[in-house]
Amino acid sequence: MEKISVNGMLADELLDAISAEGFTRRHALSVLNGIYKKSIDDFTRIRNVPGTLIKFLDSRFSPGIFPPLSSETSEDGSKKYLFRNSEGLYYETVFIPDGKRNTVCVSTQSGCRMGCPFCVTGRYGFHGNLDAGDILNQVTGIPEAARVTHVVFMGMGEPLDNLESVMKSIVILTSEWGKALSPRNITVSTVGITEGVKYFLENSECNLTLSLFSAFTEERREVIPAENRNPVLEIIEMMRNYPMKKKRRLSVAYVMIRDVNDSDRHLRGVTDLLHGSGIRINLLPYHATPFDPRLSSTPEKMMQFKHSLVTSGISASIRKSRGADISAACGLLASSLGTGVV
Repeated sequence: MEKISVNGMLADELLDAISAEGFTRRHALSVLNGIYKKSIDDFTRIRNVPGTLIKFLDSRFSPGIFPPLSSETSEDGSKKYLFRNSEGLYYETVFIPDGKRNTVCVSTQSGCRMGCPFCVTGRYGFHGNLDAGDILNQVTGIPEAARVTHVVFMGMGEPLDNLESVMKSIVILTSEWGKALSPRNITVSTVGITEGVKYFLENSECNLTLSLFSAFTEERREVIPAENRNPVLEIIEMMRNYPMKKKRRLSVAYVMIRDVNDSDRHLRGVTDLLHGSGIRINLLPYHATPFDPRLSSTPEKMMQFKHSLVTSGISASIRKSRGADISAACGLLASSLGTGVV
């Protein structure tokens, strides 16, 4: 009989599984604390639970924490990990240290089906959704698990295309019996799935980042096919009108490509779109791949964009690239798959 992974289970799910044997919620919470907070991969090492429960768990369950297949370390200290789950799906995870802030960028799918041509993950194709256990193991299964302070859903895949697993993993990450992270320390990035955005805003207190590329519909449609069924103007309006909870951040990510979306016309379009919305904007450099003729906008151009946006009353920042030398930066995940790493 295939054992069930505890990593990825809610407190009520584990309680339902053990209560028939006479064990209590306190027992369930002790087990989950060992899994999610301490990354314990052996039930016998979990304290404050009876031996009979350990024996029962060993007979039917596994902790569900497994290590990555390989890792690469960037010159800037970032680490990229390659995982393979029990179904044979490959996916990558990035750990980004930054002083007291230690962020894990997790994948939600093996590959992606959004089809954005500038994204390496999209060109890898779609191979399958990851379940909540696979997502959480990217936090609990890395050597730096105890140091993690922030989680961003910005790795391989479109999070809102795997909404059920993403929402379940968020509950576990933010619950006291789980990883106990603040919702303000979790960000979900999306190209824009209208119903998914609506559900996420209504059922989560975590941050949301929308990938924009261009404020002009026709241009965005050429690069982000999801625009056809999920108009970004409607999503921005939804975000604009959503009642903001304390310290929750709604933002857009704008990858700047030289002579493609960094003209004065594009700047005016972004300014008109976001003015008065309370939505902040993160400007990102473009990461080209071999044989890609496109280049990132110059630092001077990015600074010009930022200055103009800020003087227009829009909160703007330039996000520093991390891990580009190991293909761990935005849009580059999956570049190593199929090239001998796996």
